[in-house]
Amino acid sequence: MSMVKSGIVILGISFGLALGACGTKPILNVNDAPVSNSKALPSSQVRQTIVTAGSALGWKFVDVKPGLLEGTLRLREHTAVVEIPYSTSKYSIVFKSGTNLGEKDGQIHKNYNGWVQNLEKGINAGLASQ
Repeated sequence: MSMVKSGIVILGISFGLALGACGTKPILNVNDAPVSNSKALPSSQVRQTIVTAGSALGWKFVDVKPGLLEGTLRLREHTAVVEIPYSTSKYSIVFKSGTNLGEKDGQIHKNYNGWVQNLEKGINAGLASQ
């Protein structure tokens, strides 16, 4: 193969990989976000705030064990599943699994991070209003 043809093939492969990566972003996890409030909240109230905020955004929750929720969001053909450990002082939102989100090598569908950010904002707003 000539140098020109080799260069074109390499350029084409690089371009294709770059285009494929445009729809993904690094997976966003929220780690140890503080439960900031002027008064201490019991973990049951933190749990209820998470469920209320997420439910308003379409998330469905199940209790895995005390202090751990599993949240599922189904939008169109996409499904995201997160684990939310929580306590009286902090909570996290951690990616667990997904369907049609293209998760691979720490990358995920570009919309996933927005869903997690909206959930985090909702939780924080709910906690602040307690």
